[in-house]
Amino acid sequence: MAFKQVEDYTLDDVSEIFKEKADAIIIINAELARYKSVSKKGIFSDMIEEHGSYYDLIEKLWLNINNGAKKVTKDYHIFTPLYGKYVGKYSRRLNLVYDNNPHIIQMTVYPLNDNFYMLILDELDNSENIQEFMTNEKVKNIQNTYLFSMYVDLIRDTTSSIRITEISDEPVNITELKYTDWRMMIVNMIWFEDQLLFLNRTDPDYLKKNLAPGRTMSFDCQMKNLEGKYIWVKMIFSRAETNNKEDFRFVFMVQDIHETYLELLSVLKENEEFASKDSLTGVFNHGRIETELYNAVQNKKETERPITLMMIDIDYYKTINDSFGHLIGDITLKDFVAVACDFLNPYNIKIGRWGGDEFVAVCYDIGISELMLIAENMRIKISETEFDTAGNITCSIGITEIKKDDSAKEAFERVDKAMYSAKLSGRNCVKVEL
Repeated sequence: MAFKQVEDYTLDDVSEIFKEKADAIIIINAELARYKSVSKKGIFSDMIEEHGSYYDLIEKLWLNINNGAKKVTKDYHIFTPLYGKYVGKYSRRLNLVYDNNPHIIQMTVYPLNDNFYMLILDELDNSENIQEFMTNEKVKNIQNTYLFSMYVDLIRDTTSSIRITEISDEPVNITELKYTDWRMMIVNMIWFEDQLLFLNRTDPDYLKKNLAPGRTMSFDCQMKNLEGKYIWVKMIFSRAETNNKEDFRFVFMVQDIHETYLELLSVLKENEEFASKDSLTGVFNHGRIETELYNAVQNKKETERPITLMMIDIDYYKTINDSFGHLIGDITLKDFVAVACDFLNPYNIKIGRWGGDEFVAVCYDIGISELMLIAENMRIKISETEFDTAGNITCSIGITEIKKDDSAKEAFERVDKAMYSAKLSGRNCVKVEL
C-alpha cells in the first residue's frame, strides 16, 4: 500500500494497514468455546489452526510453564474454561517457545459483546527482549519462589488479581471464580494425606475465626505443580487490616519451599538417627528400642501380622573385660553386634542395646517357629566367629511372641524370662517362653 500524507488517510486506509500488519486476527465465541482465524501469518500460520477449540487455543498460547515449551499438566486444565473471559479491552505480552525458538507476542483482546471477542496477535521483532527472556529464565526460576497469589474476599466469596508466576508475571484474567469453588477445584492437586489439612485451614469460617486483621498464618503441605510433580509448598494467608472488623479480605500465596524442606527433613532425619543410636554399637539405644517395643505391642492389637521378640546376652562378657580390659571389651561388643546385624539384615528385625551386653530385637512378620530357627542359626554363627583378642564367644537367646492382649511390660518380662532360662540351662542356647 502506497504511503500518503497524514491528512489523506481514511478509516478504510487504516483497515487495510491493520489487515496487512497484524500477524493474526482471530474471532472467538466464548459461549461455544470456538474460534476462527480470520487471517494469520508468520509463526501463526503453522501454530494456529483455521478453526478449533478456544480452550485448546488458550492452552497453546498462555498455559506454558515459565513461558517455555513445557505445557501445564492436564490436572490444571479444569481451570481453562475460566481463562479468556473478558469484560473490557485487554492486552498482555506472551513469551512463547515455538519450534525451539523464543518468541515475544503482543496479545490484544477487543470484546465485541458478552461472548464474542476479536483477538489480535503480533510477534514483536525485539532481539534485545528475546535475549533477556532467554538469559533470565534461570534467574526467574530461582527467584520466583512464590508460585501463586490471589486476592480473596470471603464476604463476597470472590477471587481477583490471580497471579501464576510459572505462567506469567502478569495477573491472570480469570473472572467469576468463587473462592469456595476454587478450594474444591484445587484440593485434587493436594497430596491425599494433606487434603483434610488443606480443607480445614482454607475453610472460610476457620479463616474468619482464627485470623485477626493484619495477621498472617501459614501451613506446609505437598501440592502438584504445573508439571504434575508433587512438591512441598507453604500456603500463606494474610488478612487485610481495615477499620471494619467484619471485612474479611485476604491475600493468599503459595510459596515453593521444596528444596529447603527436603534439606530440613534430611537434617531432622540425621538428628533423629543420632538421638536414636547407641554411640558404641550403632544399633538403637535403650530409649529407641523401648519405643519400638511399645509400638510393636500396639501394632499387634490392630493387625494380625506375627510379631516376635528376641533378647540376646553375651555369655561371660564380664570375663572379657576383666581379662583384657574395657577397651577390648568395647571392641568385642561392637564386633559382636556387627556379626549379629549382618546375620539379621535380610529380615524385618529392629535391634537395640538394652544395656551393657544385653540386646533386644523386635521381629516383624516372623512367627515363633521361624524365629526359633533364625535365633539358633545366629547363635551358631556367633559361636563359630573368631573375635580379635577375645577369641570365640557365645550368647544366650530368649524369644517370645507378642499377643493381642499383651502390654509392653508383659511381653518384655516373658522374653527376659526366656533369656535367663537359656542362661540357667548352661548358656549358648535358645529358649522360648510362650
